[in-house]
Amino acid sequence: MILSSRNSPRISLRRAASYNSMEKGPLSSTSSRFSFNHLINSPPPSPSLPALVPRHGKPIPKFNPRKFLRAALWTIGVLVILSYGFSILSGTSPANAVGWTTNGADQYEMVGESELPDFPTPVVIEDKRGRAKWTVSIPPDHEFPLEPKQYAEICMQNMEVARHVADLHSHMHREQVAHYGYYHVDPNFMEVADAEAHGLLPGPKAKTNMKQQQLVGEENTDGLIEMEVCEKSMTFVMETHDAGLGKTLMMLWTAYGLAQNEGRSFFVDDSRWAYGSFNKFFKSPPIPNCRPPPRHEMLPCPHHARHLVATAATASYMFGGAFNEYYEDPRKMEVYRQKPMFEFARQGYEALFQLSNEDEESVNKRIEELRSMTRVPEEEAEDGILIGVHVRHGDRRPYEFQYRDSYVPLDRYGDRARELMHRTFNKTGPHGGLDTLAVEHSHMVLASDDPEVYESEEFSHVARAQEQIRLAAKQHLEAPKPSAMTGMRNFVDESVGWEGGFFAGMFWSLGKPSSVPATAAETPDTKLPPTQEALRLRELVGRAYLMDLAVLGQGTDKVVCTVSATGCKLLAVMMGWEKAIEEEGFVNIDGDFDWRGVSW
Repeated sequence: MILSSRNSPRISLRRAASYNSMEKGPLSSTSSRFSFNHLINSPPPSPSLPALVPRHGKPIPKFNPRKFLRAALWTIGVLVILSYGFSILSGTSPANAVGWTTNGADQYEMVGESELPDFPTPVVIEDKRGRAKWTVSIPPDHEFPLEPKQYAEICMQNMEVARHVADLHSHMHREQVAHYGYYHVDPNFMEVADAEAHGLLPGPKAKTNMKQQQLVGEENTDGLIEMEVCEKSMTFVMETHDAGLGKTLMMLWTAYGLAQNEGRSFFVDDSRWAYGSFNKFFKSPPIPNCRPPPRHEMLPCPHHARHLVATAATASYMFGGAFNEYYEDPRKMEVYRQKPMFEFARQGYEALFQLSNEDEESVNKRIEELRSMTRVPEEEAEDGILIGVHVRHGDRRPYEFQYRDSYVPLDRYGDRARELMHRTFNKTGPHGGLDTLAVEHSHMVLASDDPEVYESEEFSHVARAQEQIRLAAKQHLEAPKPSAMTGMRNFVDESVGWEGGFFAGMFWSLGKPSSVPATAAETPDTKLPPTQEALRLRELVGRAYLMDLAVLGQGTDKVVCTVSATGCKLLAVMMGWEKAIEEEGFVNIDGDFDWRGVSW
């Protein structure tokens, strides 16, 4: 068998030609290389050139201004409807020309009217551009100062009005009020003078119609009416429902220091002070080189107001938590955090605690007598020291828990005073021992509101701070003699002493025999104008208190007292920071409490 092989047919494969713009065409029409590939593989048309015929057969769109205007109107209409809806949901309404707050059951609400009220209140006003602002409207012919309750209500209402105006500007109601700092400036508040200048509040019609009570020292300054009005001021109103004098002094001194720190001129109003005239106790305070503003421009708050009024009723706003947060030194501990407030009070003490000539002379004489008792006759020997002891009884109870219903025992005062004497002269005597001679020439000086303390076993041998004015006990008073018979019965007023100390009820009853309260804790009506006899007796009580403080604060080396009494804290201020705090001359025996300033 013969086998033979067969070759497979040849298959010619040729690569398709691609378009090349650089490829040349045929050289001649008879060339065998001529083909139509360069025409078939031509590039696509340029996309930048417009098509001659619309794609898909659609006509060319044309600009229609009517449709554009219709769409714009629809958009604006929808936005207006949405804005109106949001304003309704947020509970806002257009601002009234005038609005003020009314007090009902301790709740305040806004009332819109077209005329200003005839009583002091914050109001909401609109400027010429329709923007809502708020200020405080006090009728120019209103009596000055206002009642303490009115000042407190204005501060409470100010917060509500400020929140309401802020809601008007933000177009939303905020349930929670933000916590602002002490020197926060409300951009929506308008000063009274500015509101009057823009015609938003009526100014005083005539100066003769304004009931302006002369401030302390104002009537004694020649040419004061020709001076310019102070740019910024603070006026301290001494009226208070507190019978004690200590809290008023502490607030007065601190307010003066704060005013100096803020660049404000300082004035004092004593027109309704329970103790009478300021000049009966002190010399006139420093008078600024400008005159006080109109009384209706003096506001209790906000604090950034141009002219402020400081009162006991608004102490929680001026000297409250925001004040402490701003001025306390966060880098220090314990009492050292209070140094800025201490310095404020110290400034006020140095400027305002200038006793009248008669009392100042008596205090200086008494201090010299006490100092002469401490001098050691031997040369090169160290003199003794004076330790002041301040005992407050009456209606002031201690902070310490175990004595909260009574008083700190008197023996604790004496024991601590003797301990200070021995500690001062320990290791200062011969051979490094106790300086017995200096201890023997050291003495305690006592000041108390309770006459029975002076006769107690612990202090019967102790020198009094001053002896010019004494608060006597009932047993030392002479029985009053009956007056001539004027009827069937002849009533004799019973003598009232100061046993137990100073009580508010006893103070308000001075000069009013028929209104003596049933108990010392019961306080009669404090709004009744005092009689001349009542003012005379109150003046004696106040002068005795001030001279006691002056002798202890200016004439002793150390002081033992209880910080629950404001007089004790005043003594620390009178001693000064270095002597009282750094050198530990101020000694508290009422628990582990430190010095603090204004209490409210």
